[in-house]
Amino acid sequence: MAESTLAKKRTSWRIKLEPRLDEPPAWYPAMVSLGAVVVALILGGVMISVAGGDPFLSYAHIARASFGDIGVLSDTIVKATPIILTALACSVAFRMKLWNIGAEGQFIMGAWGASAIVLAPVLPAETSRWLFIPVMALAGIAAGAAWGFVPGYLKAKFNVNEIISSLMLNYIAISWVNYWVFAVWTEGGFQMSPKFPVGASLPRLSEYADSFPVLRGLTTHGGLLFGIAAAIILWFIVYRSRWGYEIRLIGDNPRAANYAGINIARNTILVMALSGALAGLGGMSEVAGVVRRLQTAPIAAGYGFTGIIVAWLAKLNPLVIILVSILFGALILAGREIQPSGIPKMIQGTILVCLIASDFFLRYRVRIVKGVEE
Repeated sequence: MAESTLAKKRTSWRIKLEPRLDEPPAWYPAMVSLGAVVVALILGGVMISVAGGDPFLSYAHIARASFGDIGVLSDTIVKATPIILTALACSVAFRMKLWNIGAEGQFIMGAWGASAIVLAPVLPAETSRWLFIPVMALAGIAAGAAWGFVPGYLKAKFNVNEIISSLMLNYIAISWVNYWVFAVWTEGGFQMSPKFPVGASLPRLSEYADSFPVLRGLTTHGGLLFGIAAAIILWFIVYRSRWGYEIRLIGDNPRAANYAGINIARNTILVMALSGALAGLGGMSEVAGVVRRLQTAPIAAGYGFTGIIVAWLAKLNPLVIILVSILFGALILAGREIQPSGIPKMIQGTILVCLIASDFFLRYRVRIVKGVEE
């Protein structure tokens, strides 16, 4: 009888999910993000294959066209520069659980604010670059901060959902810039303003080719220095300052922050304004370093939304954002050689979905449990 009972029992395995009660090791989130990117690239390769392409050749071409020589690397960094600043803008807001989806509009307004210094004109065309660039940067920061202040104030005072308000402000920014480009500052009726004077443009490496021939043809501009400096300053603010501690505490536990006497409403407004200021600086660097004139709203080229992906992939770490932005700059630059819009945006979207899904493994522990079934 006992032997018959044992015969009816068999060993089984099942998956058990357990909420994480403690913080995972420091390396674990990075590995989860890396795994999510690998899965996204595999899925992207499958979709490329279904469309009739060769995923291995496609990815190899992206690598060569982005990092194959110093010239294309310079172009990659140019694409990465605005992404660095918009990703920094998203990261500081996300750190406090403020979902700023308006970096695109803040970027556009930063470009408009910087352009106004040249086109109004606030400074004459013959002004020295040493004065033009700082004033344009301040104007871009101020315009972006104002565009971030609005959803921050509405959230702090009236609890208006910042996702909706910041997103809607993107469309207002587009219409605002289009009005100025098509009507007030248009050049001969075209969808662009007159070209900026030399003093109102960020220097490119190629401008120093007479002294350093190796720099000939390189398009990397001074906006990269803005991005690196902003990342370092933001890192110190978030991880080494009292204000940064307040930001992190509000994001992690708003009730504890309120109990500790931290003014959540004030910090909501300040953080959203800071987020907008960083995106606005990105817009300034783009008009002064790349196009050197104000164009219609597509000047943003989706950098604000790409910044969201980069911020998540970097786990909101300002220094890691620099590296991840370069990788995404490579994807944008070389991906367009494969297809102008479809492939790069498809891979970006797949990465974002996989990143969001990978947060599951940060909240839950997956265990395979051995059991006995009748």
